[in-house]
Amino acid sequence: MSPESKKLFNIIILGVSFMFLFTAFQTCGNIAQTVITNLNNTDFHGSGYTSMSIIYGVFSASNLISPSVVAIAGPQFSMVISGIFYSLYIAVFIQPTTWAFYTASVFIGIAAAVLWTAQGNCLTINSDENTIGRNSGVFWALLQSSLFFGNLYIYFAWQGKTHISESDRRTVFIALTVISLVGTVLFFLIRKQEDTKAPGEEDSASEILEDSSSAQNKMMRAVAAFKQSIKLSFTKEMMLLSVTTAYTGLVLTFFSGVYGTCIGAVNRFGSEEKSLIGLSGIFIGVGEILGGGIFGLLSKNNRFGRNPIVMLGIVVHFIAFYLIFFNMPNDAPIAPMEGTDDIAYMMPSKEVAIFCSFLLGLGDSCFNTQLLSILGFLYSEDSAPAFAIFKFVQSICAAVAYFYSNYFLLQWQLLIMVVVGFFGTITFFTVEWEAAAALVARGSDYSSI
Repeated sequence: MSPESKKLFNIIILGVSFMFLFTAFQTCGNIAQTVITNLNNTDFHGSGYTSMSIIYGVFSASNLISPSVVAIAGPQFSMVISGIFYSLYIAVFIQPTTWAFYTASVFIGIAAAVLWTAQGNCLTINSDENTIGRNSGVFWALLQSSLFFGNLYIYFAWQGKTHISESDRRTVFIALTVISLVGTVLFFLIRKQEDTKAPGEEDSASEILEDSSSAQNKMMRAVAAFKQSIKLSFTKEMMLLSVTTAYTGLVLTFFSGVYGTCIGAVNRFGSEEKSLIGLSGIFIGVGEILGGGIFGLLSKNNRFGRNPIVMLGIVVHFIAFYLIFFNMPNDAPIAPMEGTDDIAYMMPSKEVAIFCSFLLGLGDSCFNTQLLSILGFLYSEDSAPAFAIFKFVQSICAAVAYFYSNYFLLQWQLLIMVVVGFFGTITFFTVEWEAAAALVARGSDYSSI
């Protein structure tokens, strides 16, 4: 197998592994609040929103150390261990207790930081300037296929149900735990890349082996990774991209937790309200896969860079927010177990609700594929620290959004996303224009994203 084929193989395995892992986790997140609402008249007194807020809060703090962990353990082993913790979190729902639920939320927050830093490192190692756009799109399309498969099961399994029984819950979460473990095992198939240092730099294989096994060297690499993370945080490009990243964190919270809860709370949807949560997740996934496929696989034909795709993403999201504002009752995110009988500015429409799910997924893929691409391009030599900062900002904003989702009406949540999305688009444009100018200055053709 040629080096280029080997790299593409690694990207595909990375994407498929994440697809299995997040088929379990994203489906879990999408239905968690609905399941927990049906548990809260028992001894269990947890909140899905609070759990997600803990996860993303710990996630954001853990990104300060995750580059050091990846530097010591390597990206492959880091992803395997992280995947085990994801599986444990999902398994808690089989027989939930409040203390185990919140404890698992803390541990998965740490694991998520390590997982995503290792993913960014692995993506960059297996890409170059010409393939980073394609590889980002391939990875994103495979990852977001997870939204399709898990939610398809929820749609059919919960069709016509107004209450989720103990048997229903256990069946779903046992299946999701097994699926997440399959994704974890697949990480072992990723093949290590040969050392790519210039001649004269540790060119002896025995020297490399000896160096990498040295505890002192590993500690030095860990400290260096931490210092580099702090240094990169204050660069102009990273600070500008952080506004765009913050927006993706808010949107992540909305489509992965809040919007499904809103749909499940609208009593005017009738007996389909719970199964519609699964259908919503499916169409979010369709939007994500379509965006990842188009903007990744066709990236070589794009001579205009990343900005038009990000512009498409913000326009698509603004249309979705406008329709959701008119279609969904304002109290839907915080409605009680009985749901809400309120209406917004139109009679709630299932078709409009599901169309908005598709738009949310499509717009999210526009932003995330281009953020992965530009980070891999700008920080090819410092991929682990760069992706750690990306996830730090994204996760802390997701944590804040999950926290205020317990209290804010729908209109205020939409307004926050509109304002942050507008400024995030402008800051992305600024960084992309500078990246294009730098590429032209060194004589490269600006023909791929």
